[in-house]
Amino acid sequence: MGIIEWARSPWGQDVPIHIAWALIYVAAIGGLIFLVVHAIYVRYFAKQEEYSGGASAAAVAHVPDRVARHSLAARMFHWIMAASMFALLITAFLPKVGVQFPWVTYHWIAGAVLTVSIIYHILHATFWMDFWSIWPDKTDMQDASRRLKRFMGQEAPAPRRFGKYPLENKMYHAVIVLTGLAVILTGVFMMFRVRTAFFPRNPYLFGDMTWGLMYVLHGLAGVGLIALVMVHVYFAVRPEKFVITKSMVFGSLPKDYYLEHHDPERWSVETSSSSSRGASA
Repeated sequence: MGIIEWARSPWGQDVPIHIAWALIYVAAIGGLIFLVVHAIYVRYFAKQEEYSGGASAAAVAHVPDRVARHSLAARMFHWIMAASMFALLITAFLPKVGVQFPWVTYHWIAGAVLTVSIIYHILHATFWMDFWSIWPDKTDMQDASRRLKRFMGQEAPAPRRFGKYPLENKMYHAVIVLTGLAVILTGVFMMFRVRTAFFPRNPYLFGDMTWGLMYVLHGLAGVGLIALVMVHVYFAVRPEKFVITKSMVFGSLPKDYYLEHHDPERWSVETSSSSSRGASA
């Protein structure tokens, strides 16, 4: 089975037109397999995480009972983005599996909402938040190496507690950024092929080959988001992660959870200004 469907242009040129829609099922099944394998691993094989060191008494004394994690602005962005993402997936793929409705208008509106929310988030994270806290740093890489060695049965020091975001969150964020930008950038250009409120329709903006490759990239990123969203929702509802999900609703974490999983030296919450700073939601 090919992953791209082709057509013959009026000039006799073979051009890509979109992905093979069977990839929808591949992405969904792949995401489901990951969820099942991970749940089995956690249930029967995973060991309790051990960390090196610990917070000093002075650091603990300055930690409030509720540790601010996400500002109201960050939480609103997250839920608006989530709603638009689900709307995009529903309007994009339900027609491809047989559920017919006037999806094009709803799809580009949801895409416009997602695009505006992402632009807002980039500006907010750059100028009002700690932009780099969501990106992997040297300590993350060192601790990832330690975890891998210990998993393989080799001698290695225990990893340190995380900063504001664990490494797996940072890696997921990087993947979702690349995938989301691919969807948004191609989607903005594809809006020229339909009638919208933003700019006049112009299907001749690009040649057939360029349009075809754009549709293929948009489709590949879209089916990738199916699996990525499944994984995100799965971790959001896992019992050991649910406290983080609640922080995206209420904005804060319990002090005990913070001290157990996070390093006050890497994520300082001693002052209101530092505790309110964050990275991407």
